[in-house]
Amino acid sequence: MNVPELTTERMVLRELRASDADAVAEVFADPEMSRWLGTDLSTREAAFVNVYSRVSGDYPDGMGHFLFTVDGAAVGIGHLRPSNELPGALAEVGWFVARSHWGTGLAREAAEALLRHAFDDLALPTVWALVHPENTGSLKLSERLGFLDVGERHAYGATHRVQVLERPQRTGLHHVELWVGDLEHARDTFGWLLTELGWRQHQVWENGISWRLGPAYVVAERSPARSGDAHDRLLPGLNHLALHAGDRATVDRLTEQSREHGWRLMFGDRHPHAGGDQHYAAYLENADGFQVELVAAPQDA
Repeated sequence: MNVPELTTERMVLRELRASDADAVAEVFADPEMSRWLGTDLSTREAAFVNVYSRVSGDYPDGMGHFLFTVDGAAVGIGHLRPSNELPGALAEVGWFVARSHWGTGLAREAAEALLRHAFDDLALPTVWALVHPENTGSLKLSERLGFLDVGERHAYGATHRVQVLERPQRTGLHHVELWVGDLEHARDTFGWLLTELGWRQHQVWENGISWRLGPAYVVAERSPARSGDAHDRLLPGLNHLALHAGDRATVDRLTEQSREHGWRLMFGDRHPHAGGDQHYAAYLENADGFQVELVAAPQDA
């Protein structure tokens, strides 16, 4: 079973392990947490049995059970797997966040990460959820996430509302392909930068590599069909690649660290407003002449 690590602004969702029983028991220490689960997990013994049953399941690649963490500490659990209660459902999603974190937006952040993985990485056509009809918080969240309520069903020993979400129809950028003369240098420079921005390595082959974030990906390829090895951003074609980089502090940090990873700062005399007084960004260039613009989110966003 290959359960990927998913990263959000504040959280890391990683594979649930048998050794997480103590952490799960702590998350469910408040009896209110088990109200909608149907199983009391407030003791280590009960948590161990439940966790073991989850991690011992046989799921399709990319599916399974997740532990939600913030700064390394467990704050909840979730799953994305074929449904045990809805025959034919390719994926059922569920999430539980510790009561101390209710109202912080972590539940929505975790749910959105699981849904992005389902639709963008696994290309699933639909995702289902079963929510207890008295669990008003989860019902409101599923509505905000776009789920459609399609009726009731007896599941997991109680009545649940059946929710379904279809894969969104997407338009916009699909991918960018960069033909490079030095694949290793592209791997080092773009690989570091994109990974720092939350992209993850997607595919590797003899003449190329790609990194993915959501539905979009960037390719660096040393294609045998290329007519030369030098890139000139001043010629017709790609001038630069502009990437969302988060807040200004992240742009500053990456600008400073980029020097150690094959990038140099451009337009230093006008940095960080080389693109205009209201535009906070860093313009970086690697030794192969590829330019990347790291754009900070507006401060009032």
